Amino acid sequence: MPESVDQSKKKFSRTKKVLKWLAGLTILGLIFAVVLVVYLYATSLPLADNDRNSRLFDIDGEVIATFSPGGKESIPVKLDQISPELTQATISVEDRKFYKHIGFDFKGVARAILVNIKEMNMSQGASTITQQLARNLYLSHEKTWSRKIKEAIYTVQLEMKYTKDEILQMYLNEIYYGHGAYGVESAALMYFGKSAADLSLAESAMLAGIPKGPTYYSPYNDMKKAKDRQKIVLSSMVDTGNITQQQADEAYNELLDIKPKSEPKTNERASYFRDYIRSVVVGELGIDSAKLDHGGLNIYTTLDMRMQEAAEETVAKGMDANSDLEVGLLSIDPRNGHVKAMVGGTDYRSSQYNHALADNRQPASSFKPIMYLSAISSKQLTAISKMDSKPTVFKYDNDRKTYEPKNFGDKYLGPIDMRKAISVSDNIYAVSTLMRIGTDPIIEMAKKLGITSPLNPVPSLALGTSPISPFEMASAYSVLANEGLRNTPIAVLKITDAADRIVYKVPEQAPEQVVDSASAYVVTSLMESVFDTGGTAHRVADKIKRPVAGKTGTTSSDAWLVGYTPELSTAVWVGYDSNQEITTAESRRAAPIFAEYMEKALKNVPPKIFPVPEGVVSVYIDPSTGKLAGENCEGRRLEVFVRGTEPTEYCEEHEAVPNPDQENDDIQNDRDDSWWGHFKRWWTE
Repeated sequence: MPESVDQSKKKFSRTKKVLKWLAGLTILGLIFAVVLVVYLYATSLPLADNDRNSRLFDIDGEVIATFSPGGKESIPVKLDQISPELTQATISVEDRKFYKHIGFDFKGVARAILVNIKEMNMSQGASTITQQLARNLYLSHEKTWSRKIKEAIYTVQLEMKYTKDEILQMYLNEIYYGHGAYGVESAALMYFGKSAADLSLAESAMLAGIPKGPTYYSPYNDMKKAKDRQKIVLSSMVDTGNITQQQADEAYNELLDIKPKSEPKTNERASYFRDYIRSVVVGELGIDSAKLDHGGLNIYTTLDMRMQEAAEETVAKGMDANSDLEVGLLSIDPRNGHVKAMVGGTDYRSSQYNHALADNRQPASSFKPIMYLSAISSKQLTAISKMDSKPTVFKYDNDRKTYEPKNFGDKYLGPIDMRKAISVSDNIYAVSTLMRIGTDPIIEMAKKLGITSPLNPVPSLALGTSPISPFEMASAYSVLANEGLRNTPIAVLKITDAADRIVYKVPEQAPEQVVDSASAYVVTSLMESVFDTGGTAHRVADKIKRPVAGKTGTTSSDAWLVGYTPELSTAVWVGYDSNQEITTAESRRAAPIFAEYMEKALKNVPPKIFPVPEGVVSVYIDPSTGKLAGENCEGRRLEVFVRGTEPTEYCEEHEAVPNPDQENDDIQNDRDDSWWGHFKRWWTE
């Protein structure tokens, strides 16, 4: 008996020890679980693949594009912007217990295995939506234990850190639907030509079935398999009570309007500008392209999205989508050098070549103001300097070579002054100017204005035969718009990394006075005449309700209008990549695009006259003699001059009677006259 009792005590003691160990292990397990939960909650999830893609911001801090390898880009939408039938279809076929489980559906795994064996197909999936999202965002699809462990950890973290609706929204924006379409919005646009919010039940069921096998169930690849998969989705929706069997049958029998196969539509705003920024970040700032794609950089730019949209809309309206005719538009704020808008072509999907940066196009007569600026600033010519517009053979290179330019339509006006020459774009006057002042000062002036393209020192330079990009032309004209002050063009303001640390910040720059303000104003005044009656841009003058200066340019294969207001300098080019000749109608597309864009871009900006700087004088002159106009001179006009270059003699042909007091008013108080004269001219027109 004592022995039996002793054995019982020993057994009890062992049991007690086991229970203590189990209790201890349980407590340790609970502590470990609590610590693990706290750790997982406190630990940040890794950067998702789409989060690692660098983002492009406009001047207002709004995301306008992303950088990603292979062109992977989706159009993110909120859950309430997706058809409820699509979300129901997705949950029914992918994860019926989505709103009930905590990231894992253990019963679902067993059920899926049994259903798949019974149906002899893969109609049921084992992974929850949260698991699939974790895999797509953070992991590869390799089947290893380490990947499965990481997937489980990230699944728990997703469930901890986000609501079910947020997880579902991320999933629907991330999932792949085949043929390059990531996310429901891109897929809906590609397959059905409509937004995800507008999908019908039949379309939703078709779309929800594709992610299981994007190639296998694509309606483009095999419509029968796609319909079979659609039927499974509809049956799942019946089982979950989302629809009736009758609705399922009707949806299955509905004839779907599948759009022709094409590239998935993505958020293509400012695509040419995005590519330009890539070249700046990688080529000029020295940031590695891999870091740009996967470094999570935030690139803050100068782009004004309102102006960009105005540019894209105007180009789309002004160009023929069925033609090979191309276009380039570049817009700069002259006051700070900020690039505000860029359109590199008629259709980015058809051609990624950026014509706004193309430096192989002749600017034609739009180059002339640069030459006239050289002549004005050197005080060799003035607005009233006269030359004979007639057929002329010019000799150069020590008289060993000749050059014989012609005017458009072989129209020659005889003796004309610079204002008239600029207004009608007279070629003889232009070449005569170059021959008088030489090529070296002109090339030097172009460099001061920011033109870096090589310029050929020959007489034809006056007619813009040396290729220059629209970017350079807009930049050069911006100096004139800014009273001779040059700001280096800027597109990138700041770059930060994923932790919001500054990687790059644009250095502060002070504008450089490369041309005296008086000369810049005189040339601006002359270029305003281009939009007057008889000027080469007079057809679009009524489209711009503000003072504007500019110059057209036309060759057999190029058409330009480059111009500016005090707030915006813009270059527009139109032509063919093949350099084929453009028709007269095609050559007239550049000016309306310029005019309509400028008016849209500056819609909310009050009109301003060009400020008249010190050093400018305005006097009334007799156009026929170029002398000061007297009381009897008919057709006299108010003309502007750099102080010291204005005429001092009165016209004698019209029996002028000088008025000393009037003469003093004209010369001493010219700035008020000039301001008021320009304002009245703008107002009455």
